[in-house]
Amino acid sequence: MRFILSSLLLCLSINLFAASVDTITIYSKAMRKNIKTVVVKPEGYDFQGKKKYPVVYLLHGYGGNYRNWITRVPQIQTLADQHQLMIVCPDGAIGSWYFDSPIDSSYQYETFVSKEVPDFIDGTYHTIADRKGRVITGLSMGGHGGMFIGFRHADRFSGCGSMSGALHVSMITKGYDVEKRLGDTALNKKYWQDWSVLKVIEQYPKDSLSIIIDCGIQDRIIGMSRAAHDKLMKLNIPHDYIERPGGHDWPYWRTAIDYQLLFFRKHFDKMLN
Repeated sequence: MRFILSSLLLCLSINLFAASVDTITIYSKAMRKNIKTVVVKPEGYDFQGKKKYPVVYLLHGYGGNYRNWITRVPQIQTLADQHQLMIVCPDGAIGSWYFDSPIDSSYQYETFVSKEVPDFIDGTYHTIADRKGRVITGLSMGGHGGMFIGFRHADRFSGCGSMSGALHVSMITKGYDVEKRLGDTALNKKYWQDWSVLKVIEQYPKDSLSIIIDCGIQDRIIGMSRAAHDKLMKLNIPHDYIERPGGHDWPYWRTAIDYQLLFFRKHFDKMLN
């Protein structure tokens, strides 16, 4: 009986101090609708406490949703504990590409992810409400979103990343909804060119960014990550770049997130100390 009681108390203790997950609704003024978001709080998080945490904004890919990371990679809870940071996974719709669409006012996801979500998170949770305590990354379409938003909103984020990123949207003209967000490739040529990550990174912000890009060697779109790496090298922009065995799939991303969060934990240690 004593052993059973001790075991129960141990389980309760583990549950009490392990990472916890909230599913919240954030109202977007830009799109006039409620949007779901997952928030992972690390071990020891206390709503009544004074400790403030850095936040990694983690974006899903095309066809995904806000629950992808927590359901496909539940280890992010352990990583939140290990690195003592919060992870926020906003919904980016099936194919928003994290753009403020110039042709569809119902798709204003750049504003939502770069401004509305962080403002809500900072107003609700114990976060470091400063660019030094925020970074953004994601997989595939979310890798594009991480780099796109990270560079364009470096006043709000101090780091950005990409895992298997679809970084050259000007080449994705059919089948993945980019044309639905940006419109005709001829009429809206400026958007197609200027909003591709390969173009965006030419405008390196005055506030330095910590950047990490990784992609699997067997990934069908690895050329996009290589092109981004080559351009960053040409522009003398510091960044970490990783290639390792793997494809465009969840087995690869389950490992990639380990590298990314370690990278960003070290970034936070440098920025906040």
